[in-house]
Amino acid sequence: MNKESIWGANFRALTIGIVLVVTATAFEGLAVTTIAPGLSRELQGANLYGWIFSAYLLAQLIGTVITGQLVDKKGPAQPFITMILLFAVGIVVAAIAPSMPILLIGRILQGFGAGALINCVYTIITLRYPDSLRPQILAVFSNAYILPGLFGPYIAGLIAEQLSWRYVFWLILPFVVLSAILTTPSFKGMKAAGGSGSSRNLFLPFFLALGTGVFLFGLGEIPTFYGIFLSIAGLFILGFPLYKLMPQGTLVARAGLPAIIASRGLFVAAYYGTQTYLVLGLTSVLGLSADKAGLAVASAAISWSVAANVQAKRDAADLGAGRKKRVVTGLSIMMIGVALSAPLAFIPNMLMSVTLAIISQIIMGFGIGLAHPTSGAIAFSLAKPGEEGKVSAEISVADTFTPAIGIGLGGAIITVMTTLGFSQSFSITIALLLQVLTVLLGLAAATRLTSQSLLKTEERTP
Repeated sequence: MNKESIWGANFRALTIGIVLVVTATAFEGLAVTTIAPGLSRELQGANLYGWIFSAYLLAQLIGTVITGQLVDKKGPAQPFITMILLFAVGIVVAAIAPSMPILLIGRILQGFGAGALINCVYTIITLRYPDSLRPQILAVFSNAYILPGLFGPYIAGLIAEQLSWRYVFWLILPFVVLSAILTTPSFKGMKAAGGSGSSRNLFLPFFLALGTGVFLFGLGEIPTFYGIFLSIAGLFILGFPLYKLMPQGTLVARAGLPAIIASRGLFVAAYYGTQTYLVLGLTSVLGLSADKAGLAVASAAISWSVAANVQAKRDAADLGAGRKKRVVTGLSIMMIGVALSAPLAFIPNMLMSVTLAIISQIIMGFGIGLAHPTSGAIAFSLAKPGEEGKVSAEISVADTFTPAIGIGLGGAIITVMTTLGFSQSFSITIALLLQVLTVLLGLAAATRLTSQSLLKTEERTP
């Protein structure tokens, strides 16, 4: 029996490096989710609330795709070193931002850097770890969220309440510097995979981000004619680059890699969309403080980590034969958790609402904890030699594009409905119900992944 471990001498340093990178970016993401309502009020940018997240995700999308092509040509070391510096610069810009537009510039720099970093990590996993160890390292990837999940949202909320949200960004900076110092040696010396990515595709992520931004901005201006026009124009701009950047058949969830990419994009969007508007409802409607609202977000991260370890053990036991079943089971559980969060804004009793929020997040986190690392293991197993960076980019695009759309749609729904006279409670509820529908679509896509398709080599767009 193979006793090889990700903590063995051959992989230990690399595994520790991956944990450090993921921990730094995870803490940043969880912290911003908690402090976003407060900073948007202070900077008088409540109308741009959704863009705190969408700007980050759209920039992450660009960084992801560009880095995916670079690592296939040059290896991950150079992009990793450059982008961790860019991520740090984004942290500083956000910390000193005097206005919402400047803060969004910081979020763009953070997103671009984070997208590149995570892509490098995914590429390393594909290149260095055999298929039998990938569920383990992906479980550790999820475990890197434990400490940020346990303490990140609460500490961020506490700092924002007692001092200022600006100190939250300053707190993140030392973690970024430490991860750079300790992780960089693990990436140095790695050779390019020998891919043949075309440089013309470097323009595609910019057009995808541009189209998505125009689409989301237009949604916020509906029901005006101007808003409708921009929304339609944005769809036209983003359609072609999205088609070219994803595996053929992703939009219809064709069996195999397209289905798992489509499913992953949808359920990741639902996860972050639910947390975004859950925190907004708890703080803006129910009057909960940021640190207490952060506890609900923390509970999801913890249960995600627990479930990730469960799937790793099950994968080792059945040698990967049950991967599709674990994705489908995870998304079914996740859908229950997301649905439980929808009525929170209408529960008048504070104790009941907080309790239900935590329960819903625990259930949602456990579901995605089963599905997320398993979907990654499936996708990595389908990567062609020399296209590891491309598949890593496709996974990361799924992790960024649909959350940007989902969060932006939710923000647009809230803006339009409150403009038309609906209550904020009702508007937030509709935004959360959108996340339920998103998980359901992700579950439907996952059922298209047949056991036989796991053995196929999928055709990609040139």
